[in-house]
This record gives sequence, structure tokens and C-alpha cells, in this order.
Amino acid sequence: MLIAHVIRALIGLLYPVTVYFALRWFEPRIIAGVLAIFLLLRWKHQAAQILAGLSGVSFGILIALLLLCLAVLVVNNETLLRLYPAAINLGLLIMFCMTLWQPHTMIERFARLRHTNLPAEGIRYTRHVTYLWCLFFAGNGLAAAWTAIVASRETWALYNGFIAYLLMGTLFAGEWLLRRYRFPELR
Repeated sequence: MLIAHVIRALIGLLYPVTVYFALRWFEPRIIAGVLAIFLLLRWKHQAAQILAGLSGVSFGILIALLLLCLAVLVVNNETLLRLYPAAINLGLLIMFCMTLWQPHTMIERFARLRHTNLPAEGIRYTRHVTYLWCLFFAGNGLAAAWTAIVASRETWALYNGFIAYLLMGTLFAGEWLLRRYRFPELR
């Protein structure tokens, strides 16, 4: 079970690298078809449960991503295939931004999974961190779109398959260290 989860996570993380090498031998529509089959097989047992738990916004984002995959299947366009990481960033940006107008932001929801009683300062902090992640998803999405539309296949794979994860990990680690420093009582 753990091995299957690790394999799925690796496949998701290696999407740009997989697409980069697959484009050497296959048309974009074949790659999109294989990816769609993989996604369907991956989630066939959990589909009803996953769909029932989605908000309207999350369901809309899922439909948009599926339409992007369908568009690749129909028009056989490499640029559309390479826009997938940008679309994921846009979806995350929308989900995080939507929570900024709700009582609990996305990061506060994550924090409350571990600490149900956050102090007022912690709630303000999580709101600021949610803003920061929104800025990250906006910038990363723009960079992913730029590499998909303008840059070479190699640059696209390097950015989306390595640099974006490095930036995300740096932001995550930096925030984690700052949080441990500012809120030692919440360890």
C-alpha cells in the first residue's frame, strides 16, 4: 500500500520529465491518453468518495483540467500538454484565494488539523502565509505558462520538473522554520 502511494507521488512529481522523454517518441494525444487512463485507473475505486467531497470550486477546477486533457486528445497539441503544470497552479491559486474571503484560510485549515486552538496571532500569521502561497502559485503558474508557450522543451522540463519543486520546497521549509521560531509553543 505504501509502495503504491510512493509510486503515485513520484509519477505526479515526474510529470514534466515523463512528458519530456515521451514526446521524443509519441504524439501529444497518445501521451494525454495514457495519462488519462492512468488517472482513471488510479482513482476508479475512490471516485465517488472523492467527487462527493469536492466543493463547487474544486469540482470546477477538476472539470477544467479534464477539458484540458480532452483538448490535447482532440487537437494533438504539445503546448496544451505542457500547459498542465500552469493549469494546476491556477487551480491551486483559485482554491487558496477563495479561502481569503472565508473565516478560515487554507493554511489555517491545515494548521487546525494539528492545533485546534490557534491564538489570534497564529490566525493572522496563517492568513499572511495563505497570501504568500497565493503569490507563489501566481508567479509559478506564470513561469510554467511561459515555459510551455515560449521556451524549449528542455527549459520547460527543467523548470516544471525541478526548479518549481525546488522553489516550492524552499518556501515550505522557510515558512516551517519561521513558524517554529515565532510560535515555539505550537510545536
